[in-house]
Amino acid sequence: MSLARVHNFSISLDGFGTGDGQSRDTPFGHAGERLHEWMFTTGFWHRMTNQPGGTGGLDDAFARQFAPGVGAEIMGAGKFGPPGWHKDPDWKGWWGPNPPFHTPTFVLTHHPRPSIEMEGGTTFHFLDTSPAEALDAARAAADGQDVRIGGGVTVVRDFVAAGLVDRMHVVVVPILLGRGVRLWDGLEDIEKDYAVESASSPSGVTHLTFTRTGT
Repeated sequence: MSLARVHNFSISLDGFGTGDGQSRDTPFGHAGERLHEWMFTTGFWHRMTNQPGGTGGLDDAFARQFAPGVGAEIMGAGKFGPPGWHKDPDWKGWWGPNPPFHTPTFVLTHHPRPSIEMEGGTTFHFLDTSPAEALDAARAAADGQDVRIGGGVTVVRDFVAAGLVDRMHVVVVPILLGRGVRLWDGLEDIEKDYAVESASSPSGVTHLTFTRTGT
């Protein structure tokens, strides 16, 4: 069976994966871009955004594991758009006409709408269903490849709590946010189900990998 994977998921030292006050202009609320600055200098990010250059090293090595072997993505309503996006029939996500997913992408929302086909192979499908049922749908669309659980924070937390995530890459960024949405709430004893490894980067972030025992 294909694996459910989380990649490049950044949190603050106090565990927040997004800040407070999300809006169309501030997708991560008061956190701004601080959670992801470690990635913006990498060769992975430069290639994805059609820029020359970029750094190699540990951060790049982790970042570029984002796409290989992934055949579908699952994301939450808050990753697809700001509060109230479902009231705008023209809203098609934050990423422009060619989103970076290039796979069938399943958006979990209480306000389903018809699927949206984008450039580059991304098609957004909108589901009001449980994590397990969403994962079944994504696996069917992935055609034998893995499924990426893309976030936001609540979606990753719900999938981990349901025992559905096989591998997870979390990046701890040395900032304090103080408020927002925390990843670890309700996930006490997660280490009992996963082999956990860490690697410190010269950029100041720490890469944590969680591999479900037996996978």
